[in-house]
Amino acid sequence: MKARIYQPAKTAMQSGRAKSQQWILEYEPTDRKQIDPLMGWTGSGDTMGQVRLNFETEADAVAYADRHGIAHNVIKPKERAVRPKAYADNFAYKRKIPWSH
Repeated sequence: MKARIYQPAKTAMQSGRAKSQQWILEYEPTDRKQIDPLMGWTGSGDTMGQVRLNFETEADAVAYADRHGIAHNVIKPKERAVRPKAYADNFAYKRKIPWSH
């Protein structure tokens, strides 16, 4: 068994960063997904693909994987670039493109 440990990105449906601070441990798929010929549903016999564990810190997730003998790959999150913005900048005199109606 091999697992991925990562911190999820924020969803596109929200502006906040809720539920993106935890670390996730997910098992790598061992079986490829197949289409059921009768119903057309997609599935596989790999039940470990349904397991998703949440941890408060990266160290907790790595410790869990080491304690249970799970080979793991830690994916570090990219740093978020925060550019300060102000509403007043829309009306600044030195703005490159003049604002008008």
